[in-house]
Amino acid sequence: MTTVAERQVGQLSDEDVAQLDAWWRANNYLTIGQIYLQGNPLLRRSLEADDIKPRLLGHWGTSPGLSFIYAHVSRLIRLTGQRAIYLAGPGHGGPALVAAGYLEGTYSEIYPAVGLDEPGMLRLFRQFSSPGGIPSHVSVTTPGSIHEGGELGYVLVHAFGSVMDNPDLLSIAVVGDGEAETGPLEGSWKGISFLNPARDGAVLPILHLNGAKIAGPTVLARKDPAEVRSLLEGHGYEVLEVSGEDLPGMHHRFAATLADAWNKIRAIQHAARDGEWDGKRPHWPLIILRSPKGWTGPDKVDGVQVTGTWRSHQVPLAGVKENPEHLALLEEWMRSYRPEELFDASGAPVELVRSLAPDGDLRMSASPHANGGLLTQDLAIPDFRQFAMDVPLPGTVRAESTRRLGELLRDVYRDNPGLFRLFCPDETNSNRLGAVFEVTDRGFAERVTPDDVAISRDGRVMEVLSEHNCHGWLEGYTLTGRHGMFATYEAFAMVSASQTVQHGKWLQEGRRLPWRAKVPSLNVLLTSTAWRNDHNGFSHQGPGLIQVVLTQRGDIARVYLPPDANCLLSVADHCLRSRSYINLIVIDKQPQLQWLTMDEAVEHCTRGAGIWPWAGTDDGSTDPDIVLACAGDVVTMETVAAAQILRERLPKFRVRVVNVVDLMTLPRPKDHPHGMSQTQFTELFTDTVDVVFAFHGYPGAVHQLVHGRPDADRFRVRGFIEEGTTTTPFDMTVRNRVSRYHLVMDAINNARRLPPGATELKEWCERKLAEHDAYVVDHLEDMPDVRDWSLR
Repeated sequence: MTTVAERQVGQLSDEDVAQLDAWWRANNYLTIGQIYLQGNPLLRRSLEADDIKPRLLGHWGTSPGLSFIYAHVSRLIRLTGQRAIYLAGPGHGGPALVAAGYLEGTYSEIYPAVGLDEPGMLRLFRQFSSPGGIPSHVSVTTPGSIHEGGELGYVLVHAFGSVMDNPDLLSIAVVGDGEAETGPLEGSWKGISFLNPARDGAVLPILHLNGAKIAGPTVLARKDPAEVRSLLEGHGYEVLEVSGEDLPGMHHRFAATLADAWNKIRAIQHAARDGEWDGKRPHWPLIILRSPKGWTGPDKVDGVQVTGTWRSHQVPLAGVKENPEHLALLEEWMRSYRPEELFDASGAPVELVRSLAPDGDLRMSASPHANGGLLTQDLAIPDFRQFAMDVPLPGTVRAESTRRLGELLRDVYRDNPGLFRLFCPDETNSNRLGAVFEVTDRGFAERVTPDDVAISRDGRVMEVLSEHNCHGWLEGYTLTGRHGMFATYEAFAMVSASQTVQHGKWLQEGRRLPWRAKVPSLNVLLTSTAWRNDHNGFSHQGPGLIQVVLTQRGDIARVYLPPDANCLLSVADHCLRSRSYINLIVIDKQPQLQWLTMDEAVEHCTRGAGIWPWAGTDDGSTDPDIVLACAGDVVTMETVAAAQILRERLPKFRVRVVNVVDLMTLPRPKDHPHGMSQTQFTELFTDTVDVVFAFHGYPGAVHQLVHGRPDADRFRVRGFIEEGTTTTPFDMTVRNRVSRYHLVMDAINNARRLPPGATELKEWCERKLAEHDAYVVDHLEDMPDVRDWSLR
């Protein structure tokens, strides 16, 4: 049953209009002040050139629409108690959302120096887009934000991720009409096809069509409104529309439409939670708001139309410091909001403005859902050792390593209802993680047929053929306090690589803010790797995400290359327990040799790297003649095979085999928190012996990581060099010069002491490669087993 307050949400009294209008005017005033002013914040005298910032940065055009929506949602929250967060898709709406947090008091609570008085307002203005201040986006420094919008296109995926398993949350997702042109946004409307109203919250998309982007019109704003409606209805939404610029008419129309949307959402949720849902995907509401770009700003400047055009996108009045006419126009514009009615003698917002905000953490700028670490619960993770692979001797067992991870994730699902989800582009079974379907289905709100397998509205495995959606949903899910993993094919991870970068920047900045609680890590699993894409060919062969993650700062970036199942289980357990990291795990899904017992794997992964004495001929009594190092599953097998060749054919040649699981142990401790000490590095690699390093990714990555280590030039790295085709895994290692034969020749070429027979062995390797090149033309073979490394 609706309450009186709920029924009145869509009805505005004169007092309501006055309150909304006052808050909106105050917000617009603060927005303009951030863009322009470095002095005289309350206009207690006429503006002078010295009051203007030396460089004008920021974006006005989208801001009045964003604050208009914010004002009305705040009123909705105050009347209904609805918990909500606000995601501003338009990238440069920063000043409007900073101003909103300031008017709600949250900003001053978090940053006491920015007080609710004249000095605080001046600091608010001066810090905006200034060195040492805050950026023009709705960044991590903005209270209430989980979405920056610095790279357009992700507002909906973040919003949908935020409400999964979050039944009481309403995420307001404002989509900018420029943003609506991006590929990720175009592909993200389908989020409602995966929501379950019985256990998930709701997303209210508001498509804000103000007509222009930075230098021209936007597509949806210029389309026939009927076409836009048909487009969105085709995605399954019930479209509600509000248009105009007249006041107070726009307040009345938008309040009624917002109330209508909210009531529809509540009706859908009540029906689902009261057992009255027929199981069909609901038609969730969506609002199209059409208002002028730069609404309430200068209509014309120098005789040229500004409001309603692209000219209002950034700074509608340029050259204010040098142009007295523009300075006068700025003062006239700012005084049009009547700041003397909005702020008292001390500079604090008056009661009429303050009273619009909800109480406490119902304020969108203070919502704990936008500071998800405050809500995070530890996962109940089963002992990963129970899923151990039995390895009686190294290299004697073959298995699909990721199947064991699937079994672990199955029990994580079982023991953590509503706290964990796997996000995967239609590849859960392909990635050998299908054990999760023993306890949950794929989540899907569209029609299900008898031919479907493990698909239902109650499922929590999120499969959609979009890396952008999967990555973004996981980001929204973790930023609001839940745990998860994104699993995809290695080459396709580059589709969403820029999202990985943006999330890393968010985590990095968040670590500097003591009020931001740490959130569950972004765990990324890459399988179907470059070395094992037997049938897909060159298009599917690319380890680039490793390189991308390595560019992130050491305090948030982790890269793991487990060589077998037991190491994978140990690494996954660590990653699932971690906070505020990007954890990249790379391992193939195909059958592969298993090397370590569980106890050995735990010790190895704890150290991050170690010597495999059983693989080499180095007894540790003196430095070896060569170090064969490896990081990655396939190249590990090639390295062990190379060591076996050397052991059998040059028994007096001392070979040390080092395997690296945690790539970030290679840098110096001052360069990365996981960097091993100089003593440990010397124990593994010595200070003088040449190292032949077989690496899963691009060779330059290892050179980058060992920079500054003793005689770093002695590292000879073999890795992926963009040589590939539709071929066998072993042929991939030959093409990229990382086969066992190449490694043996590298060992001979770089060793400082060569025993008798070395030249003959090198010639033998060259013959083997020549035989392979001739043989592979007509007989593509399987990868040779480590126990049978010769061509069959």
